[in-house]
Amino acid sequence: MVALFVQGLLPAASISLTPQIVNALVKATGSGVSMASVQQILLPVGLMTGIMVLGEVLNSASEWIRTAQSELIHDYITGLIHKQSVAVDYGFYEYSEYNDKLERAREGASGRSLALLESTGSLLQNTVTLLAMATILLSYGLWLPAILVISAFPAFYFLTYINKVQYQWSQRTTTDRRWLMYYDYLLTNSAIAAEIRLFDFADYFQSSYQNLRRRLRREHFNLLKLQTAGRLIAVLIALIIAGSALAWMGRQVLLGILTLGDLALFFQAFNQGQSIVKNLLSNLGQIYRNGLFLGNLFEFLRIQPTIVSPSDPIPVPSAIKQGINFRQVCFRYPGSQEPVLDNFNLTLPAGKIVAIVGDNGAGKSTLIKLLCRFYDPDSGSIELDGIDFRSFCVKELRRLITVLFQSPIPYNTTAGENIALGNISTAFNQEEIEVAAQASGIHEKLLRLPLGYNSMLGKLFPDGTDLSGGQWQRLALARAFFRRAQIIILDEPTSAMDPWAEHDWLERFRTLASDRTAVVITHRFTLAMQADIIHVMRAGQIVESGNHDELLALDGLYAQSWKTQMEANFNRVVENSIAENCVPNTHV
Repeated sequence: MVALFVQGLLPAASISLTPQIVNALVKATGSGVSMASVQQILLPVGLMTGIMVLGEVLNSASEWIRTAQSELIHDYITGLIHKQSVAVDYGFYEYSEYNDKLERAREGASGRSLALLESTGSLLQNTVTLLAMATILLSYGLWLPAILVISAFPAFYFLTYINKVQYQWSQRTTTDRRWLMYYDYLLTNSAIAAEIRLFDFADYFQSSYQNLRRRLRREHFNLLKLQTAGRLIAVLIALIIAGSALAWMGRQVLLGILTLGDLALFFQAFNQGQSIVKNLLSNLGQIYRNGLFLGNLFEFLRIQPTIVSPSDPIPVPSAIKQGINFRQVCFRYPGSQEPVLDNFNLTLPAGKIVAIVGDNGAGKSTLIKLLCRFYDPDSGSIELDGIDFRSFCVKELRRLITVLFQSPIPYNTTAGENIALGNISTAFNQEEIEVAAQASGIHEKLLRLPLGYNSMLGKLFPDGTDLSGGQWQRLALARAFFRRAQIIILDEPTSAMDPWAEHDWLERFRTLASDRTAVVITHRFTLAMQADIIHVMRAGQIVESGNHDELLALDGLYAQSWKTQMEANFNRVVENSIAENCVPNTHV
């Protein structure tokens, strides 16, 4: 603030010295080089030099301040967005409207914030300079400062108009720009590279990207044309007004009313004043524009989550004694009219392994989201030891749970940190990490890596080592061991494993699930049959329940699916055996 205020005064101080220097030079002209003539111009020139040096010092200081502000604001705004992105409900990520709001908030939010701050600072500096210039011009006539301000109005009007048009265009094309990001992701991401090449649809996505870019580029160029034409008209109007004022001053000099120094001062003051007014109004326009765009950030930050902790939460049980109960649960996804669960009831006994099998769309994945409290039921309740989930602190409830998803996330960090992420709130303990890795069967593989547990995993960063799908799942299992959660949820955990690895994994899983409550979502009956209780789910309801032998004896849906899967496995084994043993006899 101090630097801006002083910088705002320096141009006026410099201009106020101009007539003294000019008049001293006129007076000294023809008197020769003497001490008296030099002394007449030495003081104003010295003062002018001091003002210039001070201006350069303040400019350098201001550059340092702007850089520091830029870093601090960027970190602060990014922190706000990250915090809000984690705080909002999981369900928000499943809607296009939320993703549009997130993209608008992220789009240059820190840059807009810095620009708003700098525009406000420039507004202060230019205001101080303009007031000083107006004070100088007042001595030549009260109408001159008014003309100075009026000359910049056309530019300000058009600047405000074009800023509004650009903002509306940006809002309208948010989804289009997200499409561009998606096409770019498809064409450059390693996870999709194999299919892009195999099915040869790179040209299709490249064409889609270029067509969309072409349309957005054309619209942007049209905005630039409008902006250029308006700016040219505004400049011409300002030049006409400035020329008229300068002609009047020239007439006053010719009449002998004003001196040549006065003309030089007026020319500089009016010319700079006009430029300052234009900058001043430009600052207002930038504040208006950046305020519009920052409205997107504040709109995003105003989103309130619905999955929240109660004001006076009940402590979560230190050990689960009864289990989890779904009682008359009804649930439909927001925006959908069709219920996924309708008067749904289910009991998950404490310390038991419960498998849930069923066809796609039966509602199995929805159970996981409800158990993790990513969503709340529309009606009914989910209870832990007889207490509604909504009575607990959300974070404390989720600390009781670990989930092994069908496709575990390959975190691009060290092997040790990958496991430690299972319980990041605890201190990093290498011995416990290795115990967890040994329990999951990934320990030997990690030891063979170049730097052991300190090896970088994934190919995103230098010197990274990738793992197979089954090895990533074992690493996820190690993360679950390290978390030591009381409730274990598995979503098709062995989908990337061969039968031998699956058998070993199942043995290790039973060790992990010992004395804990486990829920297994699976299509594999070889995994389901290991459970204490099996529930068959169809169309959002439990249609059969029991252990493996009981369900086979029932000869219902489970038994039919079991026989179909076993026959398919048997036929595959027979076909493989015939293919290996039937060698053509070339002597016949």
